[in-house]
Amino acid sequence: MTGVQLTDVQRAAPRPTPAARQPAIFLPHGGGPCFFMEWPPGGNPWAEMGQFLRNLLPTLPERPRAILVVSGHWEEPSFAVNTGESPPLLYDYYGFPEHTYRLGYPAPGAPALARRVRTLLADAGLPSQEDPARGFDHGVFVPLLLLDPDAAIPVLQVSLQSSLDPALHLAAGRALASLRDEGVLIVGSGMSFHNMGGFGPGFEKASEAFDDWLTHVVTDLDVKRREAALTHWQQAPHARTCHPREEHLLPLMVAAGAGAADPGRKIFEGRIPNVTVSAFRFG
Repeated sequence: MTGVQLTDVQRAAPRPTPAARQPAIFLPHGGGPCFFMEWPPGGNPWAEMGQFLRNLLPTLPERPRAILVVSGHWEEPSFAVNTGESPPLLYDYYGFPEHTYRLGYPAPGAPALARRVRTLLADAGLPSQEDPARGFDHGVFVPLLLLDPDAAIPVLQVSLQSSLDPALHLAAGRALASLRDEGVLIVGSGMSFHNMGGFGPGFEKASEAFDDWLTHVVTDLDVKRREAALTHWQQAPHARTCHPREEHLLPLMVAAGAGAADPGRKIFEGRIPNVTVSAFRFG
């Protein structure tokens, strides 16, 4: 008998199960530790958003093999990845109840995925760097405490690039899109409305107009037109009223870039307490 002979161990070894393709999602991460505070009955403005986050995992094709999060709370001169095996938490919010600084989220890091991300970014001509000490900021651990409360899924955080160039973040998303076919859930964690001086009724109409524009753009089936509009998002109605600084909108650009040709759709819309806040999904 000629040819390669398989051993009994090789014959018995299970083949890796192909991963189901994961979506790319832009979600609102709320205000600080808002989901873990005590509110009077019927007075929690974050309750509907919190329920959306709790119900998100079962809507995925399967349990993700890892979660890659781009948060609006980390900026670096070049895209950065946290490479620690057990990242700590950064309680980067101020003036909240003492118990919210004892929240825990011991999710494992994803060093191998971090190396893969850096390779994909380099292949796209996008410089990157590593940070082995960086912890998960509240744009990561607060929503994931609701999405995966067991903290069992490995998590990798990727920073924004400090130029805040929307085209650059769309390009980063495109570079990372193939990870979706490897079972990686790509999450842009920010807020579709983020004006810390304006969550009251005076901003209601502005937030509605901007959200209508954003929904129209994200759901556009023409990817080139969608990306062109997102690149020039400052031309949207009330753009700078809703985002005096764009760091909480840019995670959407990464998700949209990673969405590739998949049409976007709105998967959440809520009032916080007077302004419109939405989440979007690609795939």
